[in-house]
Amino acid sequence: MTTHQEHPVRQLRLVVEADDYEAALAFYRDVLGLPEQAAFSGDGGARVAILDAGRATLEIANPAQKTMIDDVEVGRQVAPRLRVAFEVDDAEQTTHRLVEAGAEEVAPPTVTPWRSLNARLDAPAGLHITIFQELSTPQEREQLDGFGKQT
Repeated sequence: MTTHQEHPVRQLRLVVEADDYEAALAFYRDVLGLPEQAAFSGDGGARVAILDAGRATLEIANPAQKTMIDDVEVGRQVAPRLRVAFEVDDAEQTTHRLVEAGAEEVAPPTVTPWRSLNARLDAPAGLHITIFQELSTPQEREQLDGFGKQT
């Protein structure tokens, strides 16, 4: 059993300022399918919606890894310092739906060496995103060269 002491962080929340709030909300909530958990409004037209993106992780990559990921997924360097990745059940169908809703496809779904199907998009609110579908279990992936846990 994991205790609060062992894992003091309860949630990762990425806060994104969107110039076109309505368009960004419609894209991420209605098209991508992130359920609205809560919404708040305040003085001066202030508005925020908190969308549930499932389990959150923070992926820390050194510059060489970022370069390698861009090369594998896109074929050239395109990602800014921050990229948001969403795991989905069907990367091809989701990518198609998001492009129809206004995202710009940077690279189509591509099978990666780590056995996932990854697509790159430039999406509303200025986010560069990855849509990915796992093609292997974590246990299968751990058997690949270069995978495992760092200690």
